[in-house]
Amino acid sequence: MIKKILAFFIILTVLAGIALFFYVYKFYESVKFNADKIIYYNPPQSALFYDRNGNLLDIRYSKQDRLYVKYKNIPPRVIETLLATEDTAFFEENMGININAIIRALITDIKAGKKVEGASTITQQLVKNIYLNRKKTIKRKLTEIMIAMKVENIMTKEQILERYLNQIFFGNHYYGIKTAALGYFHKNLNDLSLKEIAMLIALPKGPSLYNPIRHYEFNLKRADLILKRMYILGWISPEEYKNAIMQRPKVYKQMITPKAPYAVDEAIRRLLINYPDLLTKGYKITLTIDLPTQKIAEEALKWNYKRILKLNPKLNPNQLNGALININPKNGEVLAIVGGVDYQKSKFNRVTQSKRSMGSSIKPFVYQIALNSGYNPGTLIPDMNRKFKLDTNGKDNNETKYWMPKNFEDNTLGLITLRYALIHSRNLATINLAMQIGLDKVIKKLYRFGFDKMPRNLSIVIGSVGESPWKVSELYTIFSNYGKESKVHLIKEISIPKENFKIEISPKLKNIEPPYQAYLITSILQDVVRKGTGRKAHVKGIQIAGKTGTTNKDKDAWFCGFTPDSETIVWFGNDNSKSLGKWMTGGRVSAPAFSYFYKKLLKIHPELKRYFYIPKEVKTYLLPNGQKELFTPLSPPPKQKAINEVPIF
Repeated sequence: MIKKILAFFIILTVLAGIALFFYVYKFYESVKFNADKIIYYNPPQSALFYDRNGNLLDIRYSKQDRLYVKYKNIPPRVIETLLATEDTAFFEENMGININAIIRALITDIKAGKKVEGASTITQQLVKNIYLNRKKTIKRKLTEIMIAMKVENIMTKEQILERYLNQIFFGNHYYGIKTAALGYFHKNLNDLSLKEIAMLIALPKGPSLYNPIRHYEFNLKRADLILKRMYILGWISPEEYKNAIMQRPKVYKQMITPKAPYAVDEAIRRLLINYPDLLTKGYKITLTIDLPTQKIAEEALKWNYKRILKLNPKLNPNQLNGALININPKNGEVLAIVGGVDYQKSKFNRVTQSKRSMGSSIKPFVYQIALNSGYNPGTLIPDMNRKFKLDTNGKDNNETKYWMPKNFEDNTLGLITLRYALIHSRNLATINLAMQIGLDKVIKKLYRFGFDKMPRNLSIVIGSVGESPWKVSELYTIFSNYGKESKVHLIKEISIPKENFKIEISPKLKNIEPPYQAYLITSILQDVVRKGTGRKAHVKGIQIAGKTGTTNKDKDAWFCGFTPDSETIVWFGNDNSKSLGKWMTGGRVSAPAFSYFYKKLLKIHPELKRYFYIPKEVKTYLLPNGQKELFTPLSPPPKQKAINEVPIF
């Protein structure tokens, strides 16, 4: 009888063992593919933005702020500190679990009557961090063990540690130890002290509790315990231990002070169209921005903002704003872009997202059309009153309405030279010139220059057209780049270092007109700065060409100018489009900001060219009053009767 009972229990035990084996095997089969997330590890990574010289501008992310670091680039001291804290037997055990630690923890928990000691290996912690919640159930623990065993069977210890140190949350939205090192200490991993490493390794146990920004002393105490553990293990010397204990490292509240934020925002807007994973895949974006130039541009805009408020104290400081873009006209690279006076108050980028009427800053294009049509800077054009009947499209039939444009000075001068008309921004002369050329031809040529959506209306030639400063900077390269329009761009290089992916952005140029024709306008625009409406843009020691722009009721104030190898567009106005005040013209409001910017720019970039070159096709002739004037093959000296009988301005 006893033998039968014994045999029964043996059979029952064997069957139970077989059943348990098949259950575990089946469970293992059901979870083994879950290890793929660790084996083929591809976590969200932040995008890094640099200026053209390698200066870090900003770090942006959409899911997790993570800067990935490969195992070979992790200092050995970081690995030692982690193992001393979490799993000293990590390199000895090969199952992904520590049987001895599990048994020891189980006995401790039984004695205490509750869970007081953990037994998870680093591999288990990695599994738990990627896959599982923290709910303590037998099924969850079994799943964790199974996946850990699978991971250990396929991956090396170094691969596991690499994933662990890139996955773990270190508080303050930092994922991964490289991110935490840069965030808390503004240091690369190789530059961390032993105490700083211990402070970081202290964080995963309680990212909120031990956050050194909010709970500095708590973090230090845990870091000191980690250092003591390393000393007891013999992994650091008494001297290293003593020196580390005494240290109180400086902790920063944020990873980086963002630089050129308007530029970074604009780059993201443009890149997301073709790279929807931009903020999750570890992209490295090199912008065309030159950080020293960018800082001067920001300074110039703020300086001018304060100056304008002093000029007109009645202005609302919350509505007044400005924009500035500086480019290299030869290749279209944006060296500085400031979309507003204060990014923290308004992230709206007035360089790219706002279209404002150009005012007289459009006139150089009208005059260029005239020059390319056979006119000469010395050609006489009528500065006389005009009256135009308005087309009301069937409305107000009982009342005829007229448009009667005026010069800013509210006078007329009769016949004046084309040069004089542009230097002094004469509205009536410009309108009469456009009528002589033909409005349809003017509009057609403006489209060829790059303007779009032009109404068939004479008011366009004195600035009713709305464009963004970005677009205006591109249009003005026709002059500043001697007849070649440069496609303005902000991004220099796009890469993903981990995937050996790289794209370099090449300049795009478009031939518009011969260099000698563009120089004729440059010559006139130099006079605008020397003796015309743009005198306040003058900078000693360098030739400047430019044009002011003031819109109806002084709502917009522009200065669009360039030197031999630099171009800058400045705009100021109220965000609600109200007037800046009487006499608040482009020459008075925006030209001084241009001057301020270039005075500072020449100090940091003394290599900038100082003089415009004159194409060999540009020749000179004498006007009847003895003054020299320029001519080219397309703009010959004018043939005008009785030229000595009329005043030449």
